Amino acid sequence: MRRDTYETRARLLGAAEELFATRGIFRTTLREITEAAGQRNASAVSYHFGSRGGLLDELLRQRGVPLDQHRGQVLDQIGPEPSTRQLITVLLTPLIGCLHSQEGRYYLRIVAQLSGQFSQWREEAPHTGPNLRRVLADLEQRAMGGTPEASGERLIALMLLLTAVMAERARQVDSRERLPIDERGFEANVADMLVGLVEAPAAVAV
Repeated sequence: MRRDTYETRARLLGAAEELFATRGIFRTTLREITEAAGQRNASAVSYHFGSRGGLLDELLRQRGVPLDQHRGQVLDQIGPEPSTRQLITVLLTPLIGCLHSQEGRYYLRIVAQLSGQFSQWREEAPHTGPNLRRVLADLEQRAMGGTPEASGERLIALMLLLTAVMAERARQVDSRERLPIDERGFEANVADMLVGLVEAPAAVAV
């Protein structure tokens, strides 16, 4: 890839990442992205990425692949018979790490906007790597919903809660608000909530 092409793609990705995170994926126009990237050609996104969806997929791939590799490393450390809390840690620890960089915080705020796709977690996608799918499948088997359908609903609820609280934490850090709880306490509290969601017994038959 030519250097000027690489630099243009990088500027477009950087501009889109910030706008998608702070303004919203579906509220941001392609014109706003090209202008923020300093590009005069209004079709720059289409030329380099094919579409808005192609641009978003590339963003998710660049951030998501290293995160899933991190999940794999955590999985290797916890052994062959992990507890529910250990599986939650596999999901949570890499996301906590995202809070330490601006790009990571943007990623957290973008992923939370993709809730309409969470039910498709079994499908291979830029933000659903093999280690993530493996952990989600195990958690679904453990979810005490009373029926397979209810357990599946619990898993979606887990993803919604996890991504929402991480996105809000990222927003708080970006806005330099006073954080209500330190990072260690935040991680433990989120893990407690997610374990409870998985393991709480069903009160009535569904």
